Formats: sequence, structure tokens, C-alpha cells
Amino acid sequence: MKAMILAAGRGERMRPLTDHTPKPLLKVGGKPLIVWHLARLAQAGFKEVVINHAHLGAQIEAALGDGAQWGLQIQYSPEKVALETAGGIANALHLLGDAPFLVVNGDVFTDMDFSHIKLAPNHLTHLVLIDNPPQHSQGDFVFEGGKIKAEGTNKLTFSGVGVYHPALFTGIKRGEAAKLAPLLKQAIADNKATAEHFQGVWHDIGTPGRLRQLDDMLMKS
Repeated sequence: MKAMILAAGRGERMRPLTDHTPKPLLKVGGKPLIVWHLARLAQAGFKEVVINHAHLGAQIEAALGDGAQWGLQIQYSPEKVALETAGGIANALHLLGDAPFLVVNGDVFTDMDFSHIKLAPNHLTHLVLIDNPPQHSQGDFVFEGGKIKAEGTNKLTFSGVGVYHPALFTGIKRGEAAKLAPLLKQAIADNKATAEHFQGVWHDIGTPGRLRQLDDMLMKS
């Protein structure tokens, strides 16, 4: 299975840090956020990774190169203007191929084992859900009795990690901006989605304060 890291976001809430450095290259624990992902993907057995980028994307390519230092083959999917999550994935389908692929948000930090996350036969997506963080207390999806639902009480938060079948993005033209949530909700409604509840380390690096907190934690560990 191939993997894709979403790295095209502008990181407005991270300014001024992201004025001159793309968000995935901000460092925690002495390494850029995206490098933690690459190391864990390689450890999980992945060989091919696609990375999309927009804001200061040339810096990402210069920093990561072809991925050889992690035993990976990296290909890039540049966007002139960020195409949002589903648009960015659809834009990169020619690199991802016809088989299901893993997608990871570039602005999260996690110790998740990517090797076990799979797509069930005849499904379009498998989502990894987490306990709601303070900044997203309302959650996204309900996960009860081993099934995912779009509506209900006691929602969990989507971690930004999921496996997708290319067919999920059939309705999006390459180069077109599109959000992911409507596609996920439709897949859930069509009983084409599965999920799991991850309870390990996960941090959304959405503000400079959260970046500093995680950096302090990693430096002390």
C-alpha cells in the first residue's frame, strides 16, 4: 500500500512561524513534524509516499528529497493553490494508483502503528478515530458496536489518519478544491465505511502554544 502525507495547508493559526517555514517542517523533539511521519511509515513497511504541498512547497522538497534516507521513495504533488483535503488527494490519484492507500495529516503527531490500518473488502474508507481533544470537544463521528455513524451522541474525533479507495474521489476533477467530510458522510450513509478507536499518543499541532507543549514533552522524554 502507498501512503500520502497532506502537507499543503497554509497554517494560518501558526503564524508567524509559518510565514517563512511550511507547517510540516516545524520542529518538535528536534525533528520536523513530517519527518516523524516518514520514519514511522518506513518502520511500518511502507515504501512509496506521496506528499502534496502548496505554501512554500519547494522547502519541503528540498528538505526531504527523494526519501532515500528513510528507505522510502517520495513523489510530490504540487498545488498552486491548496485544494483542501479531498481535492488534494484527488489531484494526486495519478501517483497513488488504483489500490487503497493510507493518508496522514501532516500537522499531527502520533505514535500510531500504520502497519495494521487496512480497508475492508468492498468499502471506500477506514477511519481512525480518537478521544476528543479540548479544541474539538464536539467530535466528528459516532463509533458504537464496531460501527461508524455520522450522527448521534458521544462522538469521537477523526484523527486525520485513514485508508481510502480511489473510487471515493471519483466525483472530483483533478485540480478542483473539495472538502473530505461530505465524501466520508456519504460513504458512512452507504455502509461503505469502517472505523477504529485509537487511544495512543496523538496531538494536533494547530497553534504555536501546542507546538511548544509537544516540543517540551518530547525533549523531556
